Amino acid sequence: MEQIIAAVRGFDGALVLVPGPGSDVPEPAWGDAFFYYAPDGRVPHRTQPYGTIVTKDYPDDTASDLDPPGRWRVNVRVGGAAFRRLTGESPRALERRRDHAAVDTVLPHPVYGALGWVCVVNPGERTGDTVLRLLRDAHDAARARAERRSS
Repeated sequence: MEQIIAAVRGFDGALVLVPGPGSDVPEPAWGDAFFYYAPDGRVPHRTQPYGTIVTKDYPDDTASDLDPPGRWRVNVRVGGAAFRRLTGESPRALERRRDHAAVDTVLPHPVYGALGWVCVVNPGERTGDTVLRLLRDAHDAARARAERRSS
Protein backbone atom coordinates (compact mmCIF):
# COMPACT_ATOMS: atom_id res chain seq x y z
CA MET A 1 0.00 0.00 0.00
CA GLU A 2 2.77 2.44 0.89
CA GLN A 3 4.50 1.77 -2.44
CA ILE A 4 1.35 2.75 -4.33
CA ILE A 5 0.90 5.90 -2.26
CA ALA A 6 4.55 6.85 -2.83
CA ALA A 7 4.23 6.24 -6.58
CA VAL A 8 1.14 8.45 -6.87
CA ARG A 9 2.83 11.18 -4.81
CA GLY A 10 5.49 11.17 -7.53
CA PHE A 11 2.99 12.05 -10.28
CA ASP A 12 3.26 15.68 -11.39
CA GLY A 13 0.48 17.69 -9.74
CA ALA A 14 -0.73 14.84 -7.52
CA LEU A 15 -2.33 15.45 -4.16
CA VAL A 16 -2.54 12.42 -1.88
CA LEU A 17 -4.63 12.75 1.26
CA VAL A 18 -4.31 10.19 4.04
CA PRO A 19 -6.53 11.64 6.77
CA GLY A 20 -6.16 10.76 10.42
CA PRO A 21 -6.93 12.13 13.87
CA GLY A 22 -7.07 15.91 13.89
CA SER A 23 -8.12 16.19 10.24
CA ASP A 24 -11.46 17.61 9.14
CA VAL A 25 -12.29 14.31 7.42
CA PRO A 26 -14.85 12.07 9.17
CA GLU A 27 -13.30 9.35 11.31
CA PRO A 28 -14.46 6.41 9.16
CA ALA A 29 -12.10 7.61 6.38
CA TRP A 30 -9.04 7.86 8.63
CA GLY A 31 -6.22 5.72 7.27
CA ASP A 32 -7.64 5.58 3.75
CA ALA A 33 -5.95 7.42 0.85
CA PHE A 34 -7.51 9.75 -1.73
CA PHE A 35 -5.78 10.69 -4.99
CA TYR A 36 -6.45 13.99 -6.79
CA TYR A 37 -4.90 16.02 -9.56
CA ALA A 38 -4.27 19.28 -7.70
CA PRO A 39 -1.10 21.11 -8.76
CA ASP A 40 -1.84 23.88 -6.24
CA GLY A 41 -1.89 21.36 -3.38
CA ARG A 42 -5.53 22.01 -2.46
CA VAL A 43 -8.41 19.57 -2.79
CA PRO A 44 -10.33 20.58 -5.92
CA HIS A 45 -13.90 21.80 -5.37
CA ARG A 46 -16.69 19.68 -6.83
CA THR A 47 -14.22 17.00 -7.92
CA GLN A 48 -14.07 13.42 -6.74
CA PRO A 49 -10.72 11.64 -6.37
CA TYR A 50 -9.62 9.60 -9.37
CA GLY A 51 -8.39 6.83 -7.11
CA THR A 52 -8.54 5.71 -3.52
CA ILE A 53 -7.21 3.10 -1.15
CA VAL A 54 -9.64 1.86 1.46
CA THR A 55 -8.54 -0.10 4.49
CA LYS A 56 -11.84 -1.19 5.96
CA ASP A 57 -15.42 -2.06 5.12
CA TYR A 58 -17.92 0.79 4.92
CA PRO A 59 -21.61 0.24 5.77
CA ASP A 60 -22.62 0.23 2.08
CA ASP A 61 -19.45 -1.47 0.83
CA THR A 62 -18.64 -4.83 2.48
CA ALA A 63 -18.24 -7.17 -0.51
CA SER A 64 -14.42 -7.02 -0.46
CA ASP A 65 -14.20 -8.13 3.21
CA LEU A 66 -11.65 -5.46 4.15
CA ASP A 67 -12.04 -5.61 7.94
CA PRO A 68 -9.61 -8.50 8.61
CA PRO A 69 -6.04 -7.29 9.28
CA GLY A 70 -3.84 -6.84 6.23
CA ARG A 71 -6.67 -6.41 3.72
CA TRP A 72 -7.07 -3.22 1.68
CA ARG A 73 -8.36 -2.25 -1.75
CA VAL A 74 -7.24 0.12 -4.49
CA ASN A 75 -10.09 1.75 -6.44
CA VAL A 76 -9.51 3.54 -9.76
CA ARG A 77 -11.78 5.48 -12.08
CA VAL A 78 -10.91 4.06 -15.50
CA GLY A 79 -13.85 5.03 -17.72
CA GLY A 80 -15.90 2.90 -20.07
CA ALA A 81 -13.34 1.75 -22.65
CA ALA A 82 -10.71 0.65 -20.14
CA PHE A 83 -13.41 -0.90 -17.96
CA ARG A 84 -14.57 -3.05 -20.89
CA ARG A 85 -10.99 -4.04 -21.73
CA LEU A 86 -10.25 -5.00 -18.10
CA THR A 87 -13.50 -6.74 -17.17
CA GLY A 88 -15.07 -7.82 -20.46
CA GLU A 89 -18.29 -5.97 -19.62
CA SER A 90 -19.79 -2.54 -20.05
CA PRO A 91 -19.94 -0.58 -16.80
CA ARG A 92 -23.62 0.17 -17.35
CA ALA A 93 -24.54 -3.46 -18.04
CA LEU A 94 -22.81 -5.51 -15.36
CA GLU A 95 -24.20 -9.02 -15.32
CA ARG A 96 -21.65 -11.47 -13.94
CA ARG A 97 -21.46 -12.14 -10.22
CA ARG A 98 -17.94 -11.90 -8.84
CA ASP A 99 -16.04 -12.68 -5.69
CA HIS A 100 -15.14 -9.13 -4.72
CA ALA A 101 -13.03 -10.47 -1.86
CA ALA A 102 -10.59 -12.15 -4.29
CA VAL A 103 -7.06 -10.76 -3.98
CA ASP A 104 -4.71 -9.59 -6.73
CA THR A 105 -7.54 -9.54 -9.30
CA VAL A 106 -8.90 -6.58 -11.29
CA LEU A 107 -12.67 -6.45 -10.75
CA PRO A 108 -15.51 -3.99 -11.23
CA HIS A 109 -15.84 -1.91 -8.08
CA PRO A 110 -18.62 -3.52 -5.99
CA VAL A 111 -20.45 -0.19 -5.54
CA TYR A 112 -19.13 2.13 -8.29
CA GLY A 113 -18.52 -0.33 -11.13
CA ALA A 114 -21.44 1.11 -13.10
CA LEU A 115 -19.62 4.46 -13.02
CA GLY A 116 -16.47 3.04 -14.63
CA TRP A 117 -14.48 2.19 -11.48
CA VAL A 118 -12.40 -0.96 -11.01
CA CYS A 119 -10.73 -2.27 -7.88
CA VAL A 120 -8.07 -4.68 -6.68
CA VAL A 121 -7.87 -6.15 -3.19
CA ASN A 122 -4.26 -6.45 -2.06
CA PRO A 123 -2.54 -5.93 -5.44
CA GLY A 124 0.37 -8.30 -5.88
CA GLU A 125 2.47 -9.95 -8.53
CA ARG A 126 -0.36 -10.29 -11.08
CA THR A 127 -1.86 -6.80 -10.76
CA GLY A 128 0.71 -4.49 -9.15
CA ASP A 129 2.03 -3.04 -12.41
CA THR A 130 -1.49 -2.81 -13.84
CA VAL A 131 -2.71 -0.86 -10.80
CA LEU A 132 0.11 1.66 -11.13
CA ARG A 133 -0.57 2.06 -14.86
CA LEU A 134 -4.29 2.54 -14.21
CA LEU A 135 -3.56 5.15 -11.54
CA ARG A 136 -1.18 6.97 -13.91
CA ASP A 137 -3.82 6.94 -16.66
CA ALA A 138 -6.51 8.14 -14.22
CA HIS A 139 -4.20 10.92 -13.05
CA ASP A 140 -3.56 12.01 -16.63
CA ALA A 141 -7.31 11.97 -17.35
CA ALA A 142 -7.96 14.07 -14.22
CA ARG A 143 -5.32 16.55 -15.40
CA ALA A 144 -6.98 16.77 -18.83
CA ARG A 145 -10.40 17.39 -17.22
CA ALA A 146 -8.92 20.12 -15.01
CA GLU A 147 -7.26 21.79 -18.00
CA ARG A 148 -10.52 21.73 -19.98
CA ARG A 149 -12.40 23.30 -17.05
CA SER A 150 -9.83 26.07 -16.64
CA SER A 151 -9.81 27.07 -20.33
